[in-house]
Amino acid sequence: SSLEINNEAVVSTQSTGAFEAIKYAKDRCFDVVLVDTAGRMQDNEPLMRALSKLVAMNKPDLTLFVGEALVGNEAVDQLVKFNQALIDNSVTAEAGTKSIIDGILLTKFDCIDDKVGAAISMTYITGQPIVFVGTGQQYPDLRSLNVKSVVTALLR
Repeated sequence: SSLEINNEAVVSTQSTGAFEAIKYAKDRCFDVVLVDTAGRMQDNEPLMRALSKLVAMNKPDLTLFVGEALVGNEAVDQLVKFNQALIDNSVTAEAGTKSIIDGILLTKFDCIDDKVGAAISMTYITGQPIVFVGTGQQYPDLRSLNVKSVVTALLR
């Protein structure tokens, strides 16, 4: 398998950039498009409105919250606020929607050793899985979560 990363696009809005990337991928029969929204802080209302617009315009199959594993319980707080901000700013969220993220991606997961409790809390609070963990600085460093290693770390 191969990975093509397109950092070349200069567009007027992120929503348009995502739309163009999806069209590019469909034209070339790619299976996956990863749109990195680069640091959407849950407390920044204009950025969260823009993200909600991007989601509404592009209708992704999967929306992931990306958080840093090293911040521990702060990541849980960020996730809850992020989810609520998406719901509050969403034009498509149904009334009573608990969560509009579909999963979680935790970066720097290779650095947390036995401090995995926050990751468990994130899945418990949202009911959503940890889909990927980051173990490096590049997109190819994304890995599936190894549940056995998490359980082992918890039992130490």
